[in-house]
Amino acid sequence: MSAGGWARLDARDTALLELMDDPDCDPRRLAATYRRFDLVNRAVSGWGGVYRAHVRPRLRALGRRGRVLDLGCGGGDVVVRLAGLAARDGLEVEWVGADPDPRALRSARERERPGVRFVSRGSSELLADGERFDIVLSNHVLHHLDAAQLRGFVDDSRALARSAVLHADIARGRLAYALYAIGVTPLAPGTFLRTDGLRSIRRSYRAEELARTLGEPWRVQTPAPFRVLAVADGMAGAHG
Repeated sequence: MSAGGWARLDARDTALLELMDDPDCDPRRLAATYRRFDLVNRAVSGWGGVYRAHVRPRLRALGRRGRVLDLGCGGGDVVVRLAGLAARDGLEVEWVGADPDPRALRSARERERPGVRFVSRGSSELLADGERFDIVLSNHVLHHLDAAQLRGFVDDSRALARSAVLHADIARGRLAYALYAIGVTPLAPGTFLRTDGLRSIRRSYRAEELARTLGEPWRVQTPAPFRVLAVADGMAGAHG
């Protein structure tokens, strides 16, 4: 990698646009990217640990059937994986994946199964619909948003959640960049995985940056290597 490539990791490169965010991108490559996100997220996203540390204890404490929302669910692989973990633990949960992008919803609905459904909705629309959930989570959404979008997204997520909000993302760093560039190569042909993954890292926050950006009451953790997790209590009433 060039010296310039390293330098661009010193600060967030918010001018970069990811190829799959282009509404005119190749639909076949986009669909292939969504399908292969399952493998990538299982390898790098750390959701197994987040489920054990945050999701499972809160669901068990409810004493009733829970509701969990994956906000900006993309291809739906994370919410489906978490649903499988909860089912294995004997937890009764309604899982909802929401994304306003119809291209993402087409891929997500291929994963639909009993107890997991997908809706074409953004956070403000879900609030207007009167929807409330016990836990609201997201994966790899924060780095896509500008400052105003980020504030609206995190505020809406707290308003939608009764118990907790968990926003997971990549932690920007040189080692993360180098390892991803090498590791994703076998999965990348026919997809946007390599180009967009590297751009995502360059757009992402470091833990201290995200904590400073979000402010109170958000707590930013590092649940796995090269990962950040923003955690806050939900604001929805117990009967909201």
